[in-house]
Amino acid sequence: MGFRQRFKRNQVEEAVIATLKVDPDADGPGLRIRMKRLFDADRELIAGQRGSGAVRYAFYSADAPGSGVEVWFSPYEAFAVLIALRILAHGWPQSTVVRIMRRVRKDLENEHRRIMEQDAGRLFEQEALRREARTGLVVTDSTDPVFLAITAAESLSRREPKRGLKGFAVCRGRDQLMDFILKDMPVGMVTTSLELSSAAHRLAANLGQTQPSRRGRAG
Repeated sequence: MGFRQRFKRNQVEEAVIATLKVDPDADGPGLRIRMKRLFDADRELIAGQRGSGAVRYAFYSADAPGSGVEVWFSPYEAFAVLIALRILAHGWPQSTVVRIMRRVRKDLENEHRRIMEQDAGRLFEQEALRREARTGLVVTDSTDPVFLAITAAESLSRREPKRGLKGFAVCRGRDQLMDFILKDMPVGMVTTSLELSSAAHRLAANLGQTQPSRRGRAG
């Protein structure tokens, strides 16, 4: 997949649904609604001071277009949508997810490019994965895993459970992930970590199976 390729919204929706392996008829409509809400939040959420430079959107390359305008997404932006939905599935509020994806965009975009330049045969070679499997290690299906890690403080109250975002980072390999957790996870903290390599390659393969709609969807 070329990094200059662009995909219509219908292609991103179809590829994300296929990558998440959900029923397109039963679960697809709900996922499309969540994607639309993420796009709307990315348009509407003010990111820092506009006077200090261009806003770095989570899912758009330049200024976010208004509703009703045809939108084309880069391979990375389609990937960002997939990762944002995975974070949402861990119970994070929509606005927090958009802020995280904006803040990590530079690092995540660089890692996405590097991941997609790797040979998939070597990256997911089963014999190598079996050799690497050891007790106590984070289990992945990639020989060169990359993680998005998010730490949070959770209240102990069962009546009013709350989760406060503390930190997040893109970590290359298990050692960086453990360093981040040990540094940013004192007592009372929990960590969510998402491995990205496998998802990036699966999404790229599914995008390659899509076709742009003739009239397109509003972005």
